[in-house]
Order: sequence, then structure tokens, then C-alpha cells
Amino acid sequence: MDNRQELALFLHLARSLNFGQTSADCHVSPATLTRAIQRLESEVGERLLDRGPRGVALTEPGRRFHEYAVAATQLWADYRSGTGAGDLTGRLSVFATVTACQALLPDLLAPFLREYPSVELDLRTGDAAMALAQLAEGAVDVAVAGLPRRVPTLLQTREIARTPLRFVVAADHSGAAAEREWSEQPFVLPRQGLARDAVDRWFRARKIVPKVAAEVDGHEAVLTLAALGLGIGVVPELVLTSSVVRDRLVTLPVVPGLGEFRIGLCVRRADLRRPVVSALWASVR
Repeated sequence: MDNRQELALFLHLARSLNFGQTSADCHVSPATLTRAIQRLESEVGERLLDRGPRGVALTEPGRRFHEYAVAATQLWADYRSGTGAGDLTGRLSVFATVTACQALLPDLLAPFLREYPSVELDLRTGDAAMALAQLAEGAVDVAVAGLPRRVPTLLQTREIARTPLRFVVAADHSGAAAEREWSEQPFVLPRQGLARDAVDRWFRARKIVPKVAAEVDGHEAVLTLAALGLGIGVVPELVLTSSVVRDRLVTLPVVPGLGEFRIGLCVRRADLRRPVVSALWASVR
């Protein structure tokens, strides 16, 4: 974690005055947040925050440091904007899953890149569960991610797609799956993330304790193992329809369903002052 990320955590904590809320909103562990504040206090040489029975409060040095952090963050944003009198330039880093890169980003980014061809695009891929953490920690400028019920306050989001969650099973195992009780089925589940949260709620509502055959990172990995017959997987339908193994799988209808997976374009609110981020935001309809 670099100094800019520590400043972002400090600024959020100065607003929330709650370590638990900042830890949750910024998608960092409580230990990581505590270490970040301790490093800042060590560099400053003064205590920035008081923790007492009534909660967290900025100290007098903390209030002075807050002014510095706001100014420093704005200066960095202005520097990163890369704007001049002519065309918009600069670098825009975008995080998305492999599926989002293939199914959503071409249409999403094409208008922006046509209007601003001098902007350098840095595209990074990874597990959907990492997207908001990458954004909150300052590793990327923009993320295309599943939207949780409660979006962190430091983020601005715009919904760009919805897709239902589906149970899927290998086509040649579908007959056996239909004959078994749900409590007897093997399942291939995402290790973490919104899809895992949704299926866990579905199981709890039906008092089912699932037999978990495998837990993996990434929806694409869930599909691969389900196609191999290891068990019933749960994925967004968009991932299924974009997958090269879709013809090896069938969906299992359930009532009620697992619900919808909302996908959004996400940025840090503070970064909307940067021309390159603001221009992308304005180009998305």
C-alpha cells in the first residue's frame, strides 16, 4: 500500500469516524486499516486520531493533517488528469472480469475511445470479488463490477447491466441431478463475492446445508468444474452465455430464483474531478 492509498483511507476515516465502517466501505481488513493509520502517524510524528469510549475523533494535529491530505489528493488528481489546451490525454486503468471484458467493455468503451483517442487504456482482469477492493485501494481508476446492496460511500456507481443468477450442471449429469434432493447434491461454488452471498442466502432460506465439492475463485472456474461433472455451479447468466463451455451445461430451474446480479461502472467519487474519469463517466449511457 502506497502513501496515496493511506491518505484515501485516512480521509474516509476522518468522515466516518468509525474504523469498522471505513474497513467495510474501503474493502480492507481492520488490521490493514489500523496499520495504514499507524504508518501515517509515525511519519507525521503525532497522533492523528483518538479512540475513546465515545468513538473516534480527530486530534488537533489530525485536523491539520486532514487539510493537507485533501490538498495533496487534489493536487495528485490534477496531475493525473493529463489535460492541456488540446485533446484529452492521460492514462485510464480499468478492472473487469474476463467475461465483462468480452461481453460489456467493447460497447461500453467504444464511444469514449472514439472521442478521446489519445487516452491510454490500461485494462486489468481478475476475479469479480476483487473489483471493488482494487478500486477502493487506488489500484485502478475504474471498475466494472457486481453491485452490492450497500455500495461504499466513497464510490459512485452507474448500473450498466443486469443478469439473473443460475444454477448450472453438466448436460450429461442433469438427469441424475434432477433425481436427487438438493441436500444430497454436490455443489461447485465461488469462494466469495456477490454470487456466493446470494446462493448462501438461498440455502439458508430453505434450511439446506449444501455439500460443497469445490470452492474456486472466479465464475469462469465454476463453469469449468461444473462442465466436468464435479457438481452444480452457480453463476451469472451473462458468464454462462459468454463461456466456451456453455454447450456442455444446462440450467436448473428453481422457484423462487436466486435473484439478479447487477453490474455497474464504478469510480471513486473524488476521481470524478479528474477530466479523464469525468469524460468516461459522461460517455456511458
